[in-house]
Amino acid sequence: MTSRRLPFAALALLAVVSLSACTSTQDVLEPSAIAAQQQADGSAIASTVTSSVTASSDATAPTRPIAQNIRMQIAPIVGPSVEAAAPLTERLALKARERGIRLAGSTDTAPTTHVLKGYFSALTEGKETTVVYVWDVYDPDGNRLHRINGQQKAATSGTEGWGAVPPAAMQAIADSTVSELASWLSGQTG
Repeated sequence: MTSRRLPFAALALLAVVSLSACTSTQDVLEPSAIAAQQQADGSAIASTVTSSVTASSDATAPTRPIAQNIRMQIAPIVGPSVEAAAPLTERLALKARERGIRLAGSTDTAPTTHVLKGYFSALTEGKETTVVYVWDVYDPDGNRLHRINGQQKAATSGTEGWGAVPPAAMQAIADSTVSELASWLSGQTG
């Protein structure tokens, strides 16, 4: 059984390394292009989703307030299909507002202080799909300031790749991402 996991672990590591070096903006998704229908019910994450996140995801941890002048732009997301990215971007916007992170729209003229770029990959092995993700936070000049990375596992039902990733898995990624981002931003001065 260990020998079966070794190739998967190697693939996951390769995906993380590849994603962390990704600088291409081809085949990207513009978060503002996805219709933002907010889910008022705050639906719970399905029980088939298990988290294996390396970023801090304790939403109940006390954090200092986020500086009022911080305005975050979410850059086009590399990797997932539009269908897979929609629950992610919708939940990112919802959770960011809840945590006091001001997001800049693609048509906003006010300057942004940070840009969040995401790189994603979906790897299916057997009855489980793992979404590997890397978020880089940049300043307006393109200097990387912070990195958030992790992975989210979900049970599959015979489908592979992005088709096997349930909305709840992408929502869980958004939850942990915003939690880590809020924690980091609360330490920023500005």
